[in-house]
Amino acid sequence: MHVGGWNLFFLIAFIVYVSIRGIFDRQTKNVEKVITRVDTLERVLLTTVGVASILLPLLYLFTPWLAFADYRRREFVPWCGAPILVGALGLFWRSHADLGQNWSISLELRKGHQLVTHGVYGPVRHPMYAAILLWDVGQGLLIENWLAGWSALVTFVVMCVLRIPREEQMMCASFGDAYHVYMRKTGRLFPRLR
Repeated sequence: MHVGGWNLFFLIAFIVYVSIRGIFDRQTKNVEKVITRVDTLERVLLTTVGVASILLPLLYLFTPWLAFADYRRREFVPWCGAPILVGALGLFWRSHADLGQNWSISLELRKGHQLVTHGVYGPVRHPMYAAILLWDVGQGLLIENWLAGWSALVTFVVMCVLRIPREEQMMCASFGDAYHVYMRKTGRLFPRLR
């Protein structure tokens, strides 16, 4: 078992991360889905990211099964990862809260879905993805295991590359010119510099 020190910090943050997702999942559970683009690719992406982001860190923390991928990091590294993880949690919470009833884990639009352009969605179209990318970097810096630490980042980058264009296409089809204008004013994952 690897539950102590920085791993304990990661585990507590992980519980908060999963709790945030659970809270908003319960809040939107009964809102009817009117558009869904959940296909085989979407299922494969969600499963792969889930394994890398949830299963592998838990296996690392609570079993010896991933010990072959352990490594030693420098002492200062977790001091860089911890604030990144905390910042990612703040952005993760805020992006869920700003979306409210419009949030879905997959490519879906719910009944009464509105285009959200306020809060953290003012300067960025996908702040939740940015939060997860930051989380994955923090995870990699905190966990001393190549698989449990860094595979979440690799799989989520692949998901972003494949999913964001599909999501933006769905939003353009649903919100038309309003979404095109929003795209011109905002950055995809991070605010535009000008």
